[in-house]
Amino acid sequence: MAREPIARRRRSKDEAGTPRRIPSQQRGRERVDLILSVASELIAKNGSDALRMGEIVEKAGVSFGSLYQYFPDKTAIIRVLAERFNEQGRQCVEDELVAIKSRDQLQSALGRIVDGYYAMFLEEPVMRDIWHATHADKLLQQVDAEDMEWHSQAFLTALKRLWPARDDSELARTARLTMQLVAAAVRYAISIEREEGDKVIELFKAMLPADLGALH
Repeated sequence: MAREPIARRRRSKDEAGTPRRIPSQQRGRERVDLILSVASELIAKNGSDALRMGEIVEKAGVSFGSLYQYFPDKTAIIRVLAERFNEQGRQCVEDELVAIKSRDQLQSALGRIVDGYYAMFLEEPVMRDIWHATHADKLLQQVDAEDMEWHSQAFLTALKRLWPARDDSELARTARLTMQLVAAAVRYAISIEREEGDKVIELFKAMLPADLGALH
């Protein structure tokens, strides 16, 4: 799906919270996947604040040298996990938005996007802790900002397709606000009891306007 390019901050490989390198050989990729899998299990069990590099070494059966070869600190590990989860979510969003052919399909598509993200967080509880970590840690806030900008640009592309004569700045404002509200609704729903969270999601979907074009 064509979309406007998203500006990304270039990160140095030596910057804190940034993976040092992406292995090209299968053995290296498997080792990185093992490290990330163990880290994910530990985060799901104890939370991201309690994640310790020593515990990852012990549980994964790798040396400190191997661990630090790829990840200088736990923030770098959480960053990669967050980016992987974000990529899963983006694919679901892209599939929904590219399928929109008319304005009357927009509300239901947004509703399915909300349902999809809510379901992902329920099925993968570790995503909740990682999402919270990206908001609490200044080094990780850029990951969340980039993901939100991706969603805004993807939604803006859909809005331009439906309202080609509208002012781009107005549509961009609508796209960003809508995606922010979707994220806020899901974030709130996963922070409370499941039964109440389900009701919040249904209420939010009912509040989505049937015609976003009428807001301008």
